[in-house]
Amino acid sequence: MNAPPDVEYRIAHLKERLAAEETGDLGIRIENRGSSVTVIGAVPTVHSRAALMDTVNEELAGLTVHFDVVVAECAAPDHPEEVI
Repeated sequence: MNAPPDVEYRIAHLKERLAAEETGDLGIRIENRGSSVTVIGAVPTVHSRAALMDTVNEELAGLTVHFDVVVAECAAPDHPEEVI
């Protein structure tokens, strides 16, 4: 089954929206894979992942979307590194 003809346009619009939003998720890849769309990448927080998923689901409503988005740990270390 093929995706509707406007999928590439909707993906392009989504990429523009993600780049313009507060989080500026430029490291996210969005790929059209026939009958579905896959979102791949890493985000800094759980909150930004949830916001990304909400935005994607809003923009690509009606399409099957698979998420492969991980939260990258950006917290400062809680102890000094031991160098041996």
